[in-house]
Amino acid sequence: MHLSGRIRLFAIGLAACASIASAKAAELRIALSSEPTSIDPHYHNLGPNNAFSTHIFDSLVIPDNQQKPTPGLAVSWKAVSDTVWEFKLRPGVKFHDGSPFTADDVIFTFERAPAVPNSPSSFGLYIKGKKFEKVDDLTVRVSTPAPYPLMPADLSAVFIISKKAAEHAATADFNSGKAAIGTGPYKFVEYVPKERIVIEANKDYWGKKPVWDKVTFRTINSAPSRVAALLAGDVDLIEEVPTVDIERLKKDKRLTITSGISNRVIYLAMDQFRDVTPFATGAAEGKNPFRDLRVRKALSKAINRDAIVARVMEGAALPAGQLLYDTFFGTSPNLKPEKYDPAGAKKLLAEAGYPNGFGVTLHAPNNRYINDAKIAEAVAAMLTRVGVQTKLETLPWNVFASRASSGGPDKTPEFSFFLVGWGSATGETSASLKSLLQTWDPKTGGGPSNRGRYSNPEMDKVLMEALGTIDDEKRAALLAKANEIAINDVGIIPLHYQVNFWAAKAGLRYEPRADERTIAMNLVSTKK
Repeated sequence: MHLSGRIRLFAIGLAACASIASAKAAELRIALSSEPTSIDPHYHNLGPNNAFSTHIFDSLVIPDNQQKPTPGLAVSWKAVSDTVWEFKLRPGVKFHDGSPFTADDVIFTFERAPAVPNSPSSFGLYIKGKKFEKVDDLTVRVSTPAPYPLMPADLSAVFIISKKAAEHAATADFNSGKAAIGTGPYKFVEYVPKERIVIEANKDYWGKKPVWDKVTFRTINSAPSRVAALLAGDVDLIEEVPTVDIERLKKDKRLTITSGISNRVIYLAMDQFRDVTPFATGAAEGKNPFRDLRVRKALSKAINRDAIVARVMEGAALPAGQLLYDTFFGTSPNLKPEKYDPAGAKKLLAEAGYPNGFGVTLHAPNNRYINDAKIAEAVAAMLTRVGVQTKLETLPWNVFASRASSGGPDKTPEFSFFLVGWGSATGETSASLKSLLQTWDPKTGGGPSNRGRYSNPEMDKVLMEALGTIDDEKRAALLAKANEIAINDVGIIPLHYQVNFWAAKAGLRYEPRADERTIAMNLVSTKK
């Protein structure tokens, strides 16, 4: 079925409103499913963090609801040569403390962002390899060794901070509010980890004035508890409506439900860099079965994606065969979801030397993605049926993310096999390929979220060629080729694409975003 048809099956409330007026309420209360791990916009390249940062901070280029680049702190940009981009900055913008925004803040931001201590997932992939130069107070030039067409998209992913407020600041200073001085529509008020984040309207905002005088974010990890809080009137908006409740809630006149397909793929990653992987048991103990392509293919064939979508996700997802749904830029028409083939999986395992399978622990978060623990349970059961005896361990996201990234010896990734998700910051496959499948290299910023340390020099070469290709049609073809190389080599195992749902109290409507962000600026009134 065509994408628009699929979305109509999932969405409600997408008909144009006769009139959308500004909401009058002074305070907005939002329930999040996952808590941001910091107020520091450069500490962790993570969905909840990036979504929250949009309230306090701005980027040079701001992605709209479909991730199209629009003017932000830069009013315009252009390539002045094959290797140099020029950004004209917005005049008259002030930080929350009243100090003026200038090119000095931009230069400072791009020096700091890739070098934040103890960052679990760095913003370096958007910055490294680029040279930033101040031309004057309102002009910045960015040069690269080779042509680089994705400059506006890359710079949209990095939030600009105040040099005056943050020059000597640590992440803790952002969390306390001392350094959390941005140019965004809201100002920092309070951050109480695991309890609440409070912001207030920036009445002097350069853009569209904020509707809400005060916004309070609460993290409610439990999906039923989020729904209960909304129905009780304790919050005004919730994200990640539980799939089991969607049809019931659509009929509730007290609520407005909206939805849209996201840029997020839920996938499995595997240790592909160690000779011995720590969580393999049985016939694989003392080995690393994931370094064998036949094993990786077997695991993919053993998973019934259609069953996960229908039974675990209640239809609120689409089976995945690559990094992004096929309407996004740089996807391949040749990549389809792997067909469920348990007999084929057993045959490949036998060919790889595991006729009776082996054992492994599957690690997964239990409060980050829609039904993440349930998905992991289903995957573990499916793999066990083909002989891969799979023990499941689920963890809170903050614990999982830290261990998955650097919980092993010498701060290497700890896990052998794990479930995780990824959304493309730029809305095309380049960001996902660079983050998840490019060879990990902290010097160049490659593969910052490549926790399995997958490496394929052929894919790297095609990806780098794509990143230097200005022509959109040629770049799309190269990205599709890089995608095919990595997926056919089973660098990761894609499971499904999320379709995201928001629920608001009647009279309000949330405008869905492909990047899944839940932001106060997207909640509008439907009252005439």
